[in-house]
Amino acid sequence: MSKKNPKDKPSKGNHPAAAKGDGGAPVAFTTGEWPAKPSISREDYDAQLHILQVELVKLQRHFIGCGDKILILLEGRDAAGKDGSIKRIVEYLSPRETRVVAMGKPSDRERSGWYFQRYVAQLPVAEELVLFNRSWYNRAGVEHVMGFCSKEEHEKFMQSVPKFEEMLANSGIKLLKYYLDISKDEQIRRLADRARDPLKQWKSSPIDAVAVKHWKAYSAARDTMLLRTHTAVAPWHIVRADDKRLARLNLMRDILSRLHYAGKKIKLVQPEPDIAFEFTPDCIAAKQLAR
Repeated sequence: MSKKNPKDKPSKGNHPAAAKGDGGAPVAFTTGEWPAKPSISREDYDAQLHILQVELVKLQRHFIGCGDKILILLEGRDAAGKDGSIKRIVEYLSPRETRVVAMGKPSDRERSGWYFQRYVAQLPVAEELVLFNRSWYNRAGVEHVMGFCSKEEHEKFMQSVPKFEEMLANSGIKLLKYYLDISKDEQIRRLADRARDPLKQWKSSPIDAVAVKHWKAYSAARDTMLLRTHTAVAPWHIVRADDKRLARLNLMRDILSRLHYAGKKIKLVQPEPDIAFEFTPDCIAAKQLAR
């Protein structure tokens, strides 16, 4: 394959879903089964990543000029690819107007306060982009599954979070919520790789050891979270993340497609609908989420 200039617009044949079957549909999605495993070469990935990172810089220049407040939540199972996706998003953005929030366990004092209180302190101010690597939705996922909160606390959270997010939207915060979804086999593979690789062992935690064991419980918790907290004001978007390269590219495209900024190249920021899409209740029945 010939070397491409990263600034060149990728041709249709270089689009992430360019591999076609006889009927013209992406090969990876012809069966409708999970997991979808499309592929993209390193060369094409790097070229498309460069283009999208340029668009992100345009976005930042625009929201700094307009004083916008942007908040992006990334949720997903352990090893779903949140860290890697965030790394590529912020790589060339100004660190003065960009923050990544990855909160640890709450202190005793924080546990005694309003559940959302410690998250409020991390919300974006004008001219700022904040990405949460896990968020208040810990209560809907790991805290609920692992018994770190009571059933009453979980239910109170579910009732409160739509109102809380509506308050954020009414205050001028542009809120985007993403769930990175991976298959059980892919999670097993990634967790094993994490345990072996000395450069990734900082990611390992006691929760990893039981993540697969509680797979069904996490699936049920995910479904409940999506169904009860997907609203018109703060909708959920799903990114099918078994293929890391395609997940990162399509997450970035989806973010860019949903935010206004000057000089946007609209054709370049449209996500593949089989990889990144808005959640609807039908997604569960249609098995568009990993079971």
